[in-house]
Amino acid sequence: MSAVAPTTTSTTPEGVQHGAKAHSDGGWGVVPVQTRSERFRSTDPAAFPAVTGREVDWKLSPVERLRPLIDGPLDGSPYAYLARETAGATVDWVDRSDSRVGRAGQPEDKASASAWAATEKVLLVTLSGDEPSTVTIGRSGLDTAPRAGHTLIHATANSTSLVVLRNTGAAQLVENVEIVVDDGAHLTVVTLQEWDDEAIHLASHFATIGRDAQLKHFVVSLGGSVVRVNPSAHLAGQGSDAELYGVYFADAGQHLEQQVFVHHDAPNSRSRVNYKGALQGEGARTVWIGDVLIARTAPGTDSYEQNRNLVLSEGTRADSIPNLEIETGDIAGAGHASATGRFDDEHLFYLQSRGIDEAEARRLVVLGFLSEVVQKIGEPELQERLIDALEVELTSGPSVAEPTA
Repeated sequence: MSAVAPTTTSTTPEGVQHGAKAHSDGGWGVVPVQTRSERFRSTDPAAFPAVTGREVDWKLSPVERLRPLIDGPLDGSPYAYLARETAGATVDWVDRSDSRVGRAGQPEDKASASAWAATEKVLLVTLSGDEPSTVTIGRSGLDTAPRAGHTLIHATANSTSLVVLRNTGAAQLVENVEIVVDDGAHLTVVTLQEWDDEAIHLASHFATIGRDAQLKHFVVSLGGSVVRVNPSAHLAGQGSDAELYGVYFADAGQHLEQQVFVHHDAPNSRSRVNYKGALQGEGARTVWIGDVLIARTAPGTDSYEQNRNLVLSEGTRADSIPNLEIETGDIAGAGHASATGRFDDEHLFYLQSRGIDEAEARRLVVLGFLSEVVQKIGEPELQERLIDALEVELTSGPSVAEPTA
């Protein structure tokens, strides 16, 4: 079987942190990377230093629980999946040396590079034709051995399509998902993490979006012990559009993480980022980092990102870090926002004043808070199923019905 030789996109002198440069007022030698676009990238895991947990991209992650997926070895053989596709959509295994592999991006961390190097075949989803097409890919029963995966989703020019990646069962999975949206195409990708309680999942999503094309990307994380899904969107074509959404519910002991990067690299591009999460139970932890870069090459950019977290009980922690970098003054608009808090007492009072008891009022507030994101998917059957899943999460513990001190 032929394979792609490992490649890198930057070189760094020995002993110097990848992507780092000394401060002008001191030159201490080890400086955190300030911009996502400057991070080192490579498909060779050996090109990355050992992960200690102090790195900017790992410092909020439970690194020791992730060791088998970061350092390997990984089973990269093809796995069983169930696909339902309509006309205009195909799903096939292709060799990783296929010329289409690598178009969307390259790994930014050692775990992603380990998966890239270990994967034997790439699952290629091709979407074409004049009529809207839909693909649902279900994965379950991956077992508990550390495994690597690689999926490439290609929406050809002027196509309209929906791809749902549904993950259930047991797993220790690290994977790369490439998304290529050709000129004029409209693609919606929904990734559902409904794993068993002990599952561990690391995923890096790379998207490149062509001229006048649109990507809607949804991350829904409910199950699993540790789930880290990091999407990046490269707005490469003039008039390109990206909407990145996320909804997550962390229970006791769960760690749910997402590091989002939006790179405006073309004129008149637009992006919206909106992630919402809820936490309940001792040790529930969520991490959201949102990086937006508006490059010099992207005049007329319109961008906004936000993250909202609702804390339902004591003993939880939500990290929310929005970052915005603008390299041109010629923009239509840019902004970011972040908030973490408890129930809005006014909402509860309004519902209770209309005869709804406190427990039901709290349930309705949380469900309304999270379902706003789900309802943007635009596929009624899927939306209804996800709202039902959120209801199950809400009733799995007593904290929604009990006021916190």
